[in-house]
Amino acid sequence: MNFRVGQGFDVHQFAENRDLWLGGIKIPYELGLLGHSDADVLIHAICDALLGAAHLRDIGYNFPDTSSEFKDIDSKILLKRTIKLIKDKGYEIGNIDSIICAQQPKINPYIDQMEKCLADVMGIDIDQISIKATTTEKLGFVGRKEGIAAYATVLIEKKNRNISFCI
Repeated sequence: MNFRVGQGFDVHQFAENRDLWLGGIKIPYELGLLGHSDADVLIHAICDALLGAAHLRDIGYNFPDTSSEFKDIDSKILLKRTIKLIKDKGYEIGNIDSIICAQQPKINPYIDQMEKCLADVMGIDIDQISIKATTTEKLGFVGRKEGIAAYATVLIEKKNRNISFCI
């Protein structure tokens, strides 16, 4: 079996006059996150983890913020494209474990919705994705309510391998 592990991290600062998108869903909050796309830190961390595990570099390389094509793009589209990239290399998702670090807003009420949304986007079972939420106990930029960070770890498996045996 050919398993690979990937790790992803993303951070965005809060900004006025922006919607707050996390895990593919809109969270009611007075601030959104600043970014070239919709700034969904969780999806960006997951994309980075998947791309890295498949040796496809990172989200900035595949979807550069210098491209107008990705201006204000829904990050679920970036995730779908990431899934296609890893599938084109013969990989399937084993599981995803992720953490959202936010002092505010409270994330726990939205975790089930996020897991369902992301599982649907990626075409995986909801049991293959785990989202956890934490604060930083008022420490650092997250604790000062300046932004949100997200971490993701993924396991992918190579499915279509050509195996030949010589006898």
